Parts: sequence; C-alpha cells; structure tokens
Amino acid sequence: MRRQPPGNWGVRDLAATPKSASDQGMTSRAQTIGRVGLGGILVFAGISHLTFARQGFRAQVPTWVPVDEDVTVLASGAVEITLGSLLLSGWNQKLVGRVVAAFFVAVFPGNISQWRHHRDAFGLDTDARRLARLPMQLPLIATALWSTAERSTTRRG
Repeated sequence: MRRQPPGNWGVRDLAATPKSASDQGMTSRAQTIGRVGLGGILVFAGISHLTFARQGFRAQVPTWVPVDEDVTVLASGAVEITLGSLLLSGWNQKLVGRVVAAFFVAVFPGNISQWRHHRDAFGLDTDARRLARLPMQLPLIATALWSTAERSTTRRG
C-alpha cells in the first residue's frame, strides 16, 4: 500500500476523517438529538423575538433593565439565533453548551419579572400559569449541559 505524503491526503483519507464531536463518538445519538433540538428551538425563538412575537417578549423584560425593552428583545433574539446556530453546527460543543446554559440562567429573571408584575404573554395569563412556567427553565439548562457533554467511555455494570 502506497503512503500519501503529509498534507496530501487522498479522497479515502478525507472521508474517514472525523468532522465533528458526534462523528468522533464524543456524544451519543440521544445527546445529538437533544443538542440539535435545542438549537432549533433557540433559532426559532430568536426569529420570533425579531418578528411575530416581539410584543410578547417585551412583557418579560424586567423593569430594572436599564435598556429599552425593544432593544433588549432584539438583542436577546440575536443572541438566541447565534447560540442556536452554534448548537446546530456542533462547533466546540462543551463551551457552547455552557454558554447556552448561562444564557438560560441570565434570562430567568425576566420570567420571574413576568410573574411578579402580572404581565400576560404567550398564554400565560394567570399568576398560576406564570409561576408554573418558572421550573421549565431547569430542563433547558440541563439539556444544554447534557447534550454537549462528552459521553462517558466507561460502562457501569
């Protein structure tokens, strides 16, 4: 078998080169599905911030934020599109997962503010519904971390 010189790979060698963490076996199929699903949700939410749900997202901006509500909604929408796209790309999964989890923690005060100030949006038209929504942030944080973590290589017996 003839060996290719360094830097001059053959087509067969390129096809066998891992292209992402998932290809390298660093994440499971379930983790990949979770990461891609969460990425899609973030991109959709970001687009909705910029377009059809913009007014509803304004209800979540806490009164103490020193930036105009609309600017805050537009900026958070752009961040969500960026983070969702990064999750979808598979680039630097562990770092991106941590940043996404931190983002979910950072926007949580907006959810609390919506509840505390009795602001209706997205069908959350009672205090009970707004309160019930608060724990839903935990699965988002957990999915961001779990879906981007390296798969354990040891088996438990």
